[in-house]
Amino acid sequence: MSTYSAIFTGFGSHVPEHRLTNDDLSKMVDTNDQWIVQRTGIRERRIASESDTTASLATVAGRKAIESAGLEPSDIELIIVATMTPEMVFPATACFVGAALGMKGPGAFDVVAACSGFIYGANVGVNFVKTGQCRHVLVIGSETLSRITDYKDRSSCILFGDGAGAVVISRSTDPKRGWLYGSLHADGSGADAIKCIPGSRHPLTIEMLTERQQFMQIKGREVYKFAVTKFEELIQEAMRACELTNDQVKLIVPHQVNQRIIDSAMEKLGLPPEKAFVNIDRYGNTSAASIPIALDEAVRAGKLQQGDAVIFVAFGGGLTWANAVVRI
Repeated sequence: MSTYSAIFTGFGSHVPEHRLTNDDLSKMVDTNDQWIVQRTGIRERRIASESDTTASLATVAGRKAIESAGLEPSDIELIIVATMTPEMVFPATACFVGAALGMKGPGAFDVVAACSGFIYGANVGVNFVKTGQCRHVLVIGSETLSRITDYKDRSSCILFGDGAGAVVISRSTDPKRGWLYGSLHADGSGADAIKCIPGSRHPLTIEMLTERQQFMQIKGREVYKFAVTKFEELIQEAMRACELTNDQVKLIVPHQVNQRIIDSAMEKLGLPPEKAFVNIDRYGNTSAASIPIALDEAVRAGKLQQGDAVIFVAFGGGLTWANAVVRI
């Protein structure tokens, strides 16, 4: 079986127009701008309109990525959407995206790994490309977390926003570029830390709705400790695997979980804070969409050039965690 390089050839992102600021939230729950910024770094987040859905956001981001790659939708042979807020239970959100882009025939499926979803999905797409099964794969992280956020829970409603980011992963024979390394991890015994329970184990009932159990439930302190530990470990693991020094890493694009977590990890690693691309202040935590949105913005801002090494790191419900090294 032939093995090719899998390079990122296109980037795109899309967020809803409506901004929900910290001052807006202070009118909904007992909180304030200073409290939120000090603890999370978030100042505002984007919220889906009634006409926005996970698939519609993903479609716009996906179309931008395809155009960025200089391709047509007909060139895409596989669509992977990472999301924990799917269009519906089934069909897969990726199928709706394919239809909206006018595609008939390419494979399409969703990946559920919460905030680690984009790295999971990209890892899958990379292997389809490296083995020669596909020439071009569209990988999208898209979320409408506002649909499952409890805006009466002051500890969690401040965290989340909506949006979508996408990449096109393409076949190449250049061994020096592309996906260099990736690892995926999970520990299901920690599933209770971050969850949204309606499903076959807990079918939705009137009682559940009355108790607001249709929304995300988060054990914030446990999640914070988990993220702090994994952030540093994952970056160190990725650098060791690719024999990279601090100077050889152009940028770290982390899951946008918390400004304090990112700053603490960068300091412990001896990396300057500006080497982490952060946009959590403007978008909040967009789960599977956070890394591809940030990656698209970093590319468009000229912070990543061809040949630069970038590290992705993420952690989320599952519990899941993942990392990757890509040479753009």
